[in-house]
Amino acid sequence: MSLVGLTATPDPGPGTVAELRELHALTADADGGAERLAWTPGWVTARNWLTARLDEVPVPHERDEAGNLWATLAGAEDGAVVVGSHLDAVPGGGWLDGTLGVLAGLAAIRELARGPRTRRSVSLVDWADEEGARFGHSLLGSSAAAGTLDVDRVAALRDRDGRRLADVLAEHGVDVATMTRSRDRLAGVRAYAELHIEQGPVLDAAEVGLGVVSGTLGVERHEFVFTGRAVHAGGTPMELRHDALAAAARLALAVREIAREHGGVATCGRIDADPGVATAVAGEATVLVDLRHAHAPALGAMLRDARAAAGEIASAERVSASDRPLHRTAPLTFDADLLALAHDAATTATGAPVPTLASGPLHDAAAVAATGIPVAMLFVRSLGGVSHTRAEDSRADDLAAGVRALALLTRALAER
Repeated sequence: MSLVGLTATPDPGPGTVAELRELHALTADADGGAERLAWTPGWVTARNWLTARLDEVPVPHERDEAGNLWATLAGAEDGAVVVGSHLDAVPGGGWLDGTLGVLAGLAAIRELARGPRTRRSVSLVDWADEEGARFGHSLLGSSAAAGTLDVDRVAALRDRDGRRLADVLAEHGVDVATMTRSRDRLAGVRAYAELHIEQGPVLDAAEVGLGVVSGTLGVERHEFVFTGRAVHAGGTPMELRHDALAAAARLALAVREIAREHGGVATCGRIDADPGVATAVAGEATVLVDLRHAHAPALGAMLRDARAAAGEIASAERVSASDRPLHRTAPLTFDADLLALAHDAATTATGAPVPTLASGPLHDAAAVAATGIPVAMLFVRSLGGVSHTRAEDSRADDLAAGVRALALLTRALAER
């Protein structure tokens, strides 16, 4: 494999950075945070903006059965290369998470459309609901296309307002029962490439603008529920309480130590208590626990330890404990040949060697890689390692270099 440069075309980086700012201005909330939660008007606005840009190329575009948006530039031979990411965002999130990969893919399609037909077709995909911020299931659209989505389980998921996922998606023309028919979109795909911000501090600490991703950590995300007894806060002595919230708080601290022991990471992102008032001991408390590790055995051990800790804490607090899985992803290592090609593209784009690092956050690339399709990912430095917040930012020259690198990588994959 070798790189095929873009010397005959203008640098796509600066124009893409300008488009990223345009899209953010269109979909930001009053405080400057992203307002592109999947299956909401802000997300639809972002998609409409993208389809208008695709009409300018022009390339045909359509949604699949899972709500993923596809645009394809036809090649001369069978087989396809896919580039993409996601437009949806967490509430109050940043201007680059996901959108960078989609708009960089758009730039690559534009560049290829100006030249002779490539050997392979090139498709841009905007995956639906990568974040899982509304219903708790990350990689919804990409896991449907990969054939790993449990449609019966996700159909019953509810958002904070009690609305079922199946009902909300139906309003957007998606039938949960047929989402996995989108698997046909990945038939014949030879490679997948994605550009994303790092969302961590490694590249920033090393003062490097780009990096190549070796793979993704495995994830076990569970909802732990402690059930005790709701009683009056003033009338019940401490030794007679069955405090579910106290148990939840202890588990939040316990999983931190479990992560340190196993060399992984663990987060309790939310605790909900019922009845949730200052004058009552909580009768029920729910904890969202996210466990991640690069190695499957260690990830399994972390989950076993978390469950054991929940049981011990429940006994000590005189409450009961249970848990249910919300999301599981196995640790993945990306294709070695594509990693080498991604290194060449990033080095060419920056004029300097770039490091390799694993991704702690999940990405749609992980769902695609699970199908056996070769995957490559590039990271752009996140200033301060900050993401999933309105403070998320990257240097414009780093972003432009990432766009150039993805364009180089896409052309090379389309011609190999």
